Amino acid sequence: MLSVSLEKAIVEASKLSPDEQDALAVWILKEIESERRWKKAFSKSQDKLSQLADKALKERSQGKSTDE
Repeated sequence: MLSVSLEKAIVEASKLSPDEQDALAVWILKEIESERRWKKAFSKSQDKLSQLADKALKERSQGKSTDE
């Protein structure tokens, strides 16, 4: 089932020329794939980010870093 917003977008896109529809479709598919890659990369980096945050907090508590 499509959301109302997506249905509206599809109706508007269907008014475009075939070439414009193809260009829009290619762009949308690339954006979806890019978002999937980003989510996958980000989910794999959580442990490393946690380690870096812990290290930064430890250095901050030891006075080894400043706000500036």
